[in-house]
Amino acid sequence: MQYIDPSTGKHYPIDTARWRADSGGYLNLTPGPGLKRADIDPTRRSVWRYAKAIAVDATHAVTMGEGWTPLTCGEWQGAPALFKLDFMMPTGSFKDRGMTVMLSYLKSCGITQVLEDSSGNAGASLSAYAAAAGMRCRILVPQTASYPKIAQIAACGADVVTIRGTRQDVADAAMAMSSEIFYASHNWQPFFAEGTKTLAYELWEQLGFKAPDNVVVPLGYGSNVSGCERGFGELVRNGEIGKMPRIFGVQAANCAPYFNAFKAGVEHLVPTQVTPTIAEGIASSKPTRVAEALRAVRDSGGSIVAVTEDEIVTALGTLARKGLYVEPTSAAAAAGLTQLLASGAIKANESTVLVLTGTGLKAADKIGELLQLKARER
Repeated sequence: MQYIDPSTGKHYPIDTARWRADSGGYLNLTPGPGLKRADIDPTRRSVWRYAKAIAVDATHAVTMGEGWTPLTCGEWQGAPALFKLDFMMPTGSFKDRGMTVMLSYLKSCGITQVLEDSSGNAGASLSAYAAAAGMRCRILVPQTASYPKIAQIAACGADVVTIRGTRQDVADAAMAMSSEIFYASHNWQPFFAEGTKTLAYELWEQLGFKAPDNVVVPLGYGSNVSGCERGFGELVRNGEIGKMPRIFGVQAANCAPYFNAFKAGVEHLVPTQVTPTIAEGIASSKPTRVAEALRAVRDSGGSIVAVTEDEIVTALGTLARKGLYVEPTSAAAAAGLTQLLASGAIKANESTVLVLTGTGLKAADKIGELLQLKARER
């Protein structure tokens, strides 16, 4: 396996860690071999049960038992639904899937210090896995990031730097520092998607080695979309499933660059007005792999929808009353599923997975305020 620059076709060996191509663009990994069901290691209850499909030697694995999260049956808006509880990870978010693989790879390459920008969850995950790997870590976060997330990052020993401005301002500041410290951005480093692809493998295995009809995920930078496209694609190529599930990405209407590009029928960003959103985990105004994520959704037969702040709060409360205490970013995906069912894009007789990506414990103060306000409005 090699790195490949999709803009030029140039290849780079993976024995030297890098986060972007000489052209300045992002890198992908060449297609992986995937695996067949006989290759699963049932002794591992983590993403590393799929080690045969992961482009990192498992002997280098920096792992805390991430992955293999519950898939529970329930209903949403009167339709059957499967809830993938990816908030039940060591650091409380799906980011641990990608981080275990990315940090394992970087450690195997001799990297000892890493830099990341994050709205909270990625920083919390990276700081934890860096601590487990014995690596130094600096995390840049928005000044408006939730305090529980900042506290979690700092508790793991990371150097936390708060940046004024938007989420994009934080990313720009990290890029400026990347000449000093290796930039371990989960949005740029393709080994992160090599980890998030295990979501596809888990769903396939948990559903009796079948693919669902639909997968609905929150969409910010697009690592779950990319992961699903890569993982299910490998299963299709190996003959383990007949076709890709439809992938649906959900954005907050206040910050919806993918939605606007999808609606315009193009593969590049279009002018998009951005305002603050309670779904801070998907507040990404300039995502990195725009064309790639849009193609993954379109090629699967899925779509991208945008949900209002009020729709997010309503879904947040409905999930909580089902015992699913998640952060607003996760609730955005549930609000998107409401729209998709109402429009008929997803039908009640289809197998649909709703991926819940982050725990509500990371935003407890904000959730309390939102639900109290909602109750007063009734």
